[in-house]
Amino acid sequence: MAKTQVALEITEESVRAVEISTGRTPTVVAAGEVLLPPGSARDSEILDPDAVAIAIKQLWARAGIKGRRVVLAIASRRILVREYVTPAMKPELLRQALPFQVQDLLPVPVTQAVLDFYPTLEHEGKIHGLLVAAVSETVEALISTLGKARLRVDVVDLAPFGLARAAQRLAPSECVAMLHLGDHTSYVVVTEFGVPRFVRIIPATLPTAAVRARTAATVEATVAPVEAPVRELALVGAGVGVPDEAVALPASLPTLRGRAAARHGAMDPAVADMMSRVRDTIAFYDARPGTERPVSSVLVSGAGAAAPGMTEALDAALDVPVRAIAASDLLPSAGDAAPADDLARNLVPTIGVVLGEVPGWGRA
Repeated sequence: MAKTQVALEITEESVRAVEISTGRTPTVVAAGEVLLPPGSARDSEILDPDAVAIAIKQLWARAGIKGRRVVLAIASRRILVREYVTPAMKPELLRQALPFQVQDLLPVPVTQAVLDFYPTLEHEGKIHGLLVAAVSETVEALISTLGKARLRVDVVDLAPFGLARAAQRLAPSECVAMLHLGDHTSYVVVTEFGVPRFVRIIPATLPTAAVRARTAATVEATVAPVEAPVRELALVGAGVGVPDEAVALPASLPTLRGRAAARHGAMDPAVADMMSRVRDTIAFYDARPGTERPVSSVLVSGAGAAAPGMTEALDAALDVPVRAIAASDLLPSAGDAAPADDLARNLVPTIGVVLGEVPGWGRA
């Protein structure tokens, strides 16, 4: 058995990875992030395989990651996640039957999809769970690109399920909404006793530090086009149930309180939009038939949590406690390997997917 496990995630802005020891006390031994050239990728989708492969090689070299076999975390607007109920049957029979059962629910032909089913409950001869469908061409392109970087993909896992595993450690007995706010893709995972009950993926660009830097660089290049060195960041150290519309400022906003009310006039439209979507998603989950325990708290990860005004907006919009979390809330780090700032916020679901492969944690 390998002494470490590595998880990797590819987003529009960067590639990031974390390596974790598999001993009695799992520990972050290396972590890092490298910016991608514009147009190289969208969240979990490869547009320029060579550019992404080069960035991954740079990441391994700069962050000191040793492992070459990885768990790949994916999350994008093109991944379908929805509740599904099927007659109870043996797992191997379900795997065979699933493509025929769900073919009319998919946005692409079933022959072009990669399917997974996460069971959450068996009741009265029925298995309830979450159906996951990704475009096979997209997954194959990801695996091929990692091959160019001399990496082998052992497992492809849904990043929101990584949040569910984080909830197993942070809120094992609660009904909690795990909210990850990414640069261009965010997601809400409601977990009960650490089991994912509800997932919503939200495509929306937030004013994170990476997005603001990219925008500023684009504007600067447009205003005064000059040859400049390639910018690179290497941090060494280590939709279920709610339809998604195009990003737009909501017609009505929740009542704001205190300092948030005073600053509402200056609130970024993207922050206001995300605040409304998160509020409506949690309200939908609490009100839907079959929900026995409402959401009691919200744990927020991702670089978007540090976007200007985001924390105040969420505090104002939600009637439950909101707490920001980072990599250090999940695992200790060895020596100077501790990730910091936005990398620490972004790595929460990435760490979560690899914890499914660490002995003693199990698969969520």
